Amino acid sequence: MKLIAIAVVAANGVIGDGADQPFKFPEDWARFKRVTMGHPMIMGRRTHDAMGLLPGRTSIVITRSPDLVTFSPDADGQLRGVAVASIDQALDVASQLDDVVYVIGGGQIYHQMLPLVDELDITEVHADAEGGVLFPDIDPQIWIEVEREPHGAFDFVRYERDARLG
Repeated sequence: MKLIAIAVVAANGVIGDGADQPFKFPEDWARFKRVTMGHPMIMGRRTHDAMGLLPGRTSIVITRSPDLVTFSPDADGQLRGVAVASIDQALDVASQLDDVVYVIGGGQIYHQMLPLVDELDITEVHADAEGGVLFPDIDPQIWIEVEREPHGAFDFVRYERDARLG
């Protein structure tokens, strides 16, 4: 299974303030929908609360209280959500659904799952943002930039884990 973390990251590493993300680019949202469509997405409860269920994708929500997470049918009328209590449970559910899985946040989920992730799909914003939620540092000793697509105020950048590290 390929595990891909996808995020919009400010120049100072900020991805949000705990309730919302600081940047919303229409091109980024369209790209997010296109690349994640049909694939399961692993997220924390706050990210789920902010986004809800997205059509064509299964949301796997990691939370300390899975019984308290409720799901409503998505725009397609489908109920595509599962709440679990751990990363291991999330990965088990995801592996039964697809061979490509996206990690979409928030900060704690990114930090905990980064050692397991195979690729990073980052929208690198060329501006700082206010907020206390940070994306983990992208260590060039571990991550190799393999693609960059400039878009003025931001770049779409794809990183792969250095295969020499095992």
